[in-house]
Amino acid sequence: MATILGIESTCDETSASICIDGIIHSNVIANQTVHEKYGGVVPELASRAHQQNIIPTVDQSIINAKIHKNDIDAVAFSRGPGLLGSLLVGTSFAKAFALAKNIPLIEINHMQAHILAHFIEDPKPTFPFLCLTVSGGHTQIVKVNDYFSMQLLGQTLDDAAGEAFDKTAKILGLPYPGGPLIDRYAKTGDPNKYSFPEPKIPDLNFSFSGLKTSILYFIQKNLKENPLFIQDNLADICASIQSRIVSILLNKLEEAAHNTGINNIAIAGGVSANSGLRTSLESLGIKNSWNIFIPKFEYCTDNAAMVSIAGYYKYLEKDFITQDITPLTRWALD
Repeated sequence: MATILGIESTCDETSASICIDGIIHSNVIANQTVHEKYGGVVPELASRAHQQNIIPTVDQSIINAKIHKNDIDAVAFSRGPGLLGSLLVGTSFAKAFALAKNIPLIEINHMQAHILAHFIEDPKPTFPFLCLTVSGGHTQIVKVNDYFSMQLLGQTLDDAAGEAFDKTAKILGLPYPGGPLIDRYAKTGDPNKYSFPEPKIPDLNFSFSGLKTSILYFIQKNLKENPLFIQDNLADICASIQSRIVSILLNKLEEAAHNTGINNIAIAGGVSANSGLRTSLESLGIKNSWNIFIPKFEYCTDNAAMVSIAGYYKYLEKDFITQDITPLTRWALD
């Protein structure tokens, strides 16, 4: 039996997980609320919070899994991509734990881990499959050939989809993080009330900066005519914004499926928790006869369960690293 401790600290969630023979036995996440008043993640504050949270989070994960720290066979950690200060906390802890227990150390690419979250529970996708990975920092379409053989087909050229949600929410005066609030208000709004442009980006790449600018000008124009425009039309505005972001994502994903002939389609990352995206993908899947794979909400945002399951598959291959490893703020998927 292989017992893997997973550590996640790429941004503003400190998380630890225990995976035993491919089964997740615990997944503890410590969220950081300190960033709310700043309207976004402050890197220095994030790393300080990780330092405070890392030991109690790991301890609680071990307790929840009903094991002893001596039962752990390897430590898997997110080496990157992410914020340097945050990554240093997780990397340093993982190295120290592995050194103290004389057990293997396993590096994990954070974006690969999001994709491998689909192997935590059934139904699991079969290879090859396409994965739309959408988060606050990344938007990618990936062809997944095997657990660690992945080909990047397209990505954002500027803002990520999660940034587009949060930045437009800020334009509307909504608190951070605004993406979930747009989703909540959109449920009671008319997605066809307002029209926003879809950028014409070549190949399978994305761009959201132009959309963000068009929304800003739209709001400024209407506020001049009616100072209560946002307040009076918030649900419809949110529904229209969400509808356009989702259509940008799914139009490219549909193109990728057509180009590759692959009908196993998955989504991953924080934005995959968006109800509009999930519902629209399911509808598109019925239209195209796709096999759709959508992770549970708890495995969408940054979490260590996805790191420990990725570590489990690397452990089986004895893919270990040495103690001289350092974090990577940028780390290409392929």
